[in-house]
Amino acid sequence: MSYNPFSLEGKTVLVTGASSGIGKATAILCSKLGASVIITARNEERLKDTVSQLEGNNNKIVVADLSGTEGINQLINEVNELDGLVNNAGINKILPIQFVDEHELMNTMQINALSPILLTQGLIKKKRIRKGGAIVFVSSIAGHTRSSVGNSMYCASKGTITGFMKCISKELVIKKIRCNEVLPGQVDTPIMSQGAVTEEQMTALAAHIPMKRLGNPEEIAAGIVFLLSDAASYITGSSLIIDGGLSL
Repeated sequence: MSYNPFSLEGKTVLVTGASSGIGKATAILCSKLGASVIITARNEERLKDTVSQLEGNNNKIVVADLSGTEGINQLINEVNELDGLVNNAGINKILPIQFVDEHELMNTMQINALSPILLTQGLIKKKRIRKGGAIVFVSSIAGHTRSSVGNSMYCASKGTITGFMKCISKELVIKKIRCNEVLPGQVDTPIMSQGAVTEEQMTALAAHIPMKRLGNPEEIAAGIVFLLSDAASYITGSSLIIDGGLSL
């Protein structure tokens, strides 16, 4: 077989939020490139659907609620050594600032920022990520290069991830672990409908993108897999924008 720097053969990758959207597409692509994949989310039935589409026989489901420390610790205890970690799980809720309350803010920050931070910290502390491994956060251009009315909680949570990623990328160099993030733009995933985006609004969003369409989960997954692979062996602390030119 010819050399393929994008191969994940022999690697084990954990993907959070793998029951749908970007997480599901990432898990499927990782398996196609040879990885053993551990997928996690709260919904067992949807995880079973994802795992049924994975290639290989060494894949695993861990049903866990990462919105609290109990679920995070459960996940950490159920995985062994990893070569890759994809922190993808996330939520969004559109609310003008005058309607933001502490509960909604804390829920968004917990799932989008605190949970991936604590999961990463726990896996590093327990030495679950091998030397030469890679961590990829799925952040967003929201709060980085773009902002929108009513999206303050989401932007704040994703901005937190960017700052965290940059700091730990320096810390983890000594352990030979790379840490990067992808910044998707407008992607056609279930989180869009959860944010009450109508078909008309989706069409309007697409009109403002230079490529005149929303991205699909598989296109974001390709960027994530690149950062997990040896093809990205000299990349750490970087933010890969995948937005069809929306940030231009």
